[in-house]
Amino acid sequence: MPSTDLTFADRSSHRAWLATQAILPAGFRVGTCRFEFTPREAPKPSRMTLTLLALERPTADFAAVFTRNAFPGAPILVGRARLAEPALGAIIINNKISNVCAPGGVADAERVAGAAAALLGLPPTAVLPCSTGVIGWGLPVDAMLQALPEAVAALRPGSALPMAEGIVTTDLYPKVRRATVGQGSIIGIAKGAGMVEPNLATMLVYLLTDLAVPREALRAMLQRVVADSFNTISVDSDTSTSDTVALLSSGAVPAPDLTAFEAALRQVCRDLAEDVVRNGEGVRHVIRVRLSGAPSAELARGLGKAIVNAPLFKCAVAGNDPNVGRLVQAIGKHLGARGETIDASRVRASMGGIEIFSGGVFRLDPTKEAALIAHLRGAELYASAAPQDGVFSAPIDYPPHERCVDIEVDLGAGSHAATVLGGDLTHEYVSENADYRS
Repeated sequence: MPSTDLTFADRSSHRAWLATQAILPAGFRVGTCRFEFTPREAPKPSRMTLTLLALERPTADFAAVFTRNAFPGAPILVGRARLAEPALGAIIINNKISNVCAPGGVADAERVAGAAAALLGLPPTAVLPCSTGVIGWGLPVDAMLQALPEAVAALRPGSALPMAEGIVTTDLYPKVRRATVGQGSIIGIAKGAGMVEPNLATMLVYLLTDLAVPREALRAMLQRVVADSFNTISVDSDTSTSDTVALLSSGAVPAPDLTAFEAALRQVCRDLAEDVVRNGEGVRHVIRVRLSGAPSAELARGLGKAIVNAPLFKCAVAGNDPNVGRLVQAIGKHLGARGETIDASRVRASMGGIEIFSGGVFRLDPTKEAALIAHLRGAELYASAAPQDGVFSAPIDYPPHERCVDIEVDLGAGSHAATVLGGDLTHEYVSENADYRS
């Protein structure tokens, strides 16, 4: 569940709230720059944003987790090696091109990181490179190196909003969350809208704190927190080749009880994870599935993912159609594929607090049908409009509310539970991804 129940009337009110969330912890600076380039793989003018996050002093207290996709991007390979370094002083991020399996990709990532390090007076291995965008294309390294001094000159303390804006690709709006702990704070910045079903991380996420938490404690916490935040969401069931979650402490403020710090970190990550789904490509409904009564934690989470990833059910939700037969089908499909011997007569399922299935049979009537339609419509982020000349109008670029399509499933077969978030499957999603590179 989010830590807040926010409603925004328009883009400006959302941006004003983002500004309050984006206050940088002590010890961090952010700078960005934009430049034009032409991808060599598809000669068509484009624009790239370079985003630089720099600490006032390098820190030994940093952690990161990366995708488990078997074909990761070059920045992931470099990032894994960076975990063994004694300190980290900066992160350099580019959008538009993800530098995945491109010829010379690792050398290109290291070259950009090394140039940033030289400008900041750091060892090359003290800079973490990150990339997001089209898979398979190579970085425009020469253009990036020419632009880097501008990003360094733009470094400022104060707000992380330029960073949150700079790292987006198909995102409709930037995503920032914060928490206060004692005299310090934690902020999280995320990008991610499509190719989202994380396996250890989600797209690009940066967690910054001025609280002095030791390196090993940070790394253990991050593993635990990611497991029940970013690893419990899915937009489209695809695990990105570039997933990265990085956590850095500037150590500027003494840390209070580490238990309180971890609780705050978990809430920031859970809020950001929901923000990623809410801002998913073409997503008009966020689906929250609460599983209980499962014989194992693995089954609870896996079944939740199976529900939010079921194409027919996702389409029904997109159309505000409470076709709950598709929901129960998805449950049965996953259980059957795993060979689970769950007694259907003990399973209970509801949508919007309305019972739809129990005792092995559906519990439906016209009154419930109307109430289910109302629940779906009430959770809609924006209404779909017919395309004009084959093109869909852009959805709103702010989240109007934090309501969800709420689904509860009790298997009646154990004590394990999980909550999983996903999105519907819309015409807009298909249109976005049919034309992603063009």
